[in-house]
Amino acid sequence: MSDQPAELVTYDVADAIATITLDSPHNRNALSRQLVTELFGHLEAAAGDDAVRVVLIQSSGKVFCSGADLSEASAEGMEAGTRAIVDLQRLIASMDKPVVTKNLGAVRAGGIGIIAAADVAISAEGATFALTEVKLGLAAAIISLTVHHRMNPRAAALTTLGGEVFTGAQAASYGLVTLAVPAEELDAKVTEVCASLATGAPQGLRESKRILNRDLLARIDALGEEMATTSTRLFASDEAREAMTAFLTRGK
Repeated sequence: MSDQPAELVTYDVADAIATITLDSPHNRNALSRQLVTELFGHLEAAAGDDAVRVVLIQSSGKVFCSGADLSEASAEGMEAGTRAIVDLQRLIASMDKPVVTKNLGAVRAGGIGIIAAADVAISAEGATFALTEVKLGLAAAIISLTVHHRMNPRAAALTTLGGEVFTGAQAASYGLVTLAVPAEELDAKVTEVCASLATGAPQGLRESKRILNRDLLARIDALGEEMATTSTRLFASDEAREAMTAFLTRGK
């Protein structure tokens, strides 16, 4: 038997669309080192495949992503992890093909950075979002690179300082997601949008995306290192370690 851990992210290409599926139900698709590494690798594969026009990121279950893997963060620190998530957001924003996200259910903390980095984000109206970092003595630092580029400032302040749950419908009104639709219409809407995007010519998609994301990429490049350092410092603080330990203990 192999000691190789099971694949946490799957990859499929059909009809010019690369579908990347987060499939780590045991930890609610938390951003573990393995999941982030696999997701990054699949995005690079899609970026380099001439048969792919559009990339879709989704999850196998209702939960899209629960954010940082607190068990890893508590045990090993987050220095490498914070920089990896900065790099992940940058890859999504900089690759020459449009990236779409689909979420039926919960998105938390770091997972919101993936959605904010994407070019088009489609959510179920009843899905739930929360920037929970503030509750753990942390800050939404590395994902602020993309989240604050998308959300209007008043919404960003309310959700970041409050850490409370908001819905997919609210996420659309805040500018975080592109569209929020009834759950039963989500699959059809995402299929429709991806098919429409896939009719774009490769050069047209590439050059249009570069224009659209110029300011976002400049923001990531200017602030990424500072935000990674801030996040790493906060994860290592006594206050955050105590809060993460309490959270993990409650979950058992």
